Amino acid sequence: MHPTAKLIGFIPTRDAARARAFYESTLGLRFVEDDTFALVMDSNGTMIRIARVPDYTPFAFTLLGWEVSDIDSAVAELTSKGVQFNRYSFLEQSPNGVWTAPGNAAKVAWFPDPDGNILSISQH
Repeated sequence: MHPTAKLIGFIPTRDAARARAFYESTLGLRFVEDDTFALVMDSNGTMIRIARVPDYTPFAFTLLGWEVSDIDSAVAELTSKGVQFNRYSFLEQSPNGVWTAPGNAAKVAWFPDPDGNILSISQH
């Protein structure tokens, strides 16, 4: 592999129509095409393939995340679109669901997609 090769992200879905609505309308990714194997979306120049997988169990950890410049504004925007942020009993999170890493190095908030895949936004 070459370090300048473009990255492609992969997300599984059981329901392509529901996933497309979420990633396109809620998260604002640009729909590129449906090639019957996956929905192809563009996230600021990075290809995200939302693959049709009829039977799988979502992972219990973050599968994909985006870095934002203002996490509180991003959380507010996504919340206004119906996104519910995860709360974890083992983390101290702000009222809007943001966790601040020790030393204030990063802030992270996690949320599920319609299939239960865990996504995140973070500010570094």
